[in-house]
Amino acid sequence: MSEGVDTSENPSPEDVSKGWQRQPIVSVLGHVDHGKTSVLDHFRSLGSERQASVMDREAGGITQHIGATEVPADILNQTCSNLTGGKNFNSPGLLFIDTPGHHSFTSLRSRGGALADIAILVVDIMEGLQPQSIESLRILREKKTPFVIAANKIDRLHGWRTEKGRSFIESWSFQRDDVKQYFEEKYWKLLGEFSEHGFNIERYDKIKDFKSNIALVPCSAKDGEGLQDLLTVTVGLAERFLENRLTDTLGCGEATILEMKDERGLGKTIDVILNRGELHVGDTVTLVGADGPFTTHIKGMFRPKGMSEMRDAGDRWEPTEIAIAACGLKIVAPGLEKVLAGTTLRQTNEADTQKKALVEAQKEATISVDIAEEGVVIKADTIGGLEALAFELNKLETPIRMASIGPINKRDILTAQSAKDPLNQIILGFAVKGNSEVQAKLEGDSAEIKSISADIIYRILEEYEEWKEETANSLAAAERENLVYPGHLLYLKDHTFRNKGPAIVGMRVVGGRVHLGQRIMKMDGTPIGQIKGIRTRASEDVREANHGDEVAMSIMGPTVGRHIEEGDEFYVDVPSTHAKRLRKLELTPSEEEILDQITKLHRETNHFWGR
Repeated sequence: MSEGVDTSENPSPEDVSKGWQRQPIVSVLGHVDHGKTSVLDHFRSLGSERQASVMDREAGGITQHIGATEVPADILNQTCSNLTGGKNFNSPGLLFIDTPGHHSFTSLRSRGGALADIAILVVDIMEGLQPQSIESLRILREKKTPFVIAANKIDRLHGWRTEKGRSFIESWSFQRDDVKQYFEEKYWKLLGEFSEHGFNIERYDKIKDFKSNIALVPCSAKDGEGLQDLLTVTVGLAERFLENRLTDTLGCGEATILEMKDERGLGKTIDVILNRGELHVGDTVTLVGADGPFTTHIKGMFRPKGMSEMRDAGDRWEPTEIAIAACGLKIVAPGLEKVLAGTTLRQTNEADTQKKALVEAQKEATISVDIAEEGVVIKADTIGGLEALAFELNKLETPIRMASIGPINKRDILTAQSAKDPLNQIILGFAVKGNSEVQAKLEGDSAEIKSISADIIYRILEEYEEWKEETANSLAAAERENLVYPGHLLYLKDHTFRNKGPAIVGMRVVGGRVHLGQRIMKMDGTPIGQIKGIRTRASEDVREANHGDEVAMSIMGPTVGRHIEEGDEFYVDVPSTHAKRLRKLELTPSEEEILDQITKLHRETNHFWGR
């Protein structure tokens, strides 16, 4: 199966009203330590060398805000001019979503698809595809998102010579033949790994058909080599294959909500990516809340000044009356405490658009997770994240009893604790923790319930599978310990220490084992009594005696001379339900033989015993 750039869902030119061309929204994905952050950091630093100071840099260059990084057209064109021959891009720039890659894709949705128009998958050329890379591929396939592969860390190839800012094409011509051969070995290994997951990849400078092959760009984020190639390919693909999507900018504004915050002096605010149309202060907007859709109005919109990240901007905010896609914004409006992150903000100034928006918002508010009578509890900070976690658990055939948005609360704990199956007594949280009331109760050895939380789904599943295996083994061990195992006893001659109340006699374990608290019976099935104590020849009290042991045994029930005699033999009285479970375990030959004798004895009066 070959998958290149997906264009199947793009509207035809005649079906769309052309607007301005917005900048593509890009998300960067990658396995831990493969260089995703380094790639983003390099893009953030573009143009900074020609800026005299931080203040100057804030006036131009790259703007960072709301978990997003904007690379303007002038810097794109300047950075990529060597590869484009000086020809300028049509795009006004690139907007990188600066949130954890998997969280972006699994949680943030735009008009039913992924928020990002295109993605960059960063893969360490030395390590190849790792679990998080594979999860990225699954997400990209599911969301039908076109992507480019950044084969990072070519500087780690033995003998490779890098040069800051140099293109890969230029760098390749300077490498020795043996180094090129080493690169080819790593490249072909990568090609095979991607092929196993249904993707055809090709080095970007050798591709003839970008629709059926995924472009791979070798680069070094550490040294900045090959990253101009990466930008060129990313923008080029977006402009070539996503033109209709990028010019579908007219009509009511739509934004995807990253998160809700409580800002000093502003109250409740939401950070959003405006991905369609435009928004104005005073606009009526329809949002998705925990209890369903609701409508409010924009009281204020803000963008941080210059290089400020929204997380660190402090008081360096700049109010704006109008915002045009694609960009990041902080919005102030009444009622935002109800909003669900990952959902859509829709501009609804007209009655008919508001009516349609309420229907769409209601669909988003509906959690499409199959719920069972018995199962685990799952939580997430967004609907998209919840559905993504549920999807993965469904593949593991793990039932879900309760699924909800927001921090783990007391109700979640009580629901998990009440699960009948111990393997379902757990809370799985995607990008959430406990609220202030319960977080302490979820930590340490004294935790009220087992909970697993992470920002990456595969880590949740990995830890959950480990816990499930450990718990199942512990349950099996406990069950094995509590099971009544078959045992065969002989009452030794001249070993009567007390006749009754309880009778204390010497016993040899002829076969199997015997445990404190178990009941014994004669060889004909006559009940005798219950074992109250076991003591060794060294006068040590023990809980169990095994094959060959000779012990003093106190038995409540029988009287020596009336019910039992020296030389009598007994069986441990195994319950019928235990016999059925015992046959699934690995018993010793002696235990198997005794169990067969006990079964034969009971089935003389009850044909279904132990079945």
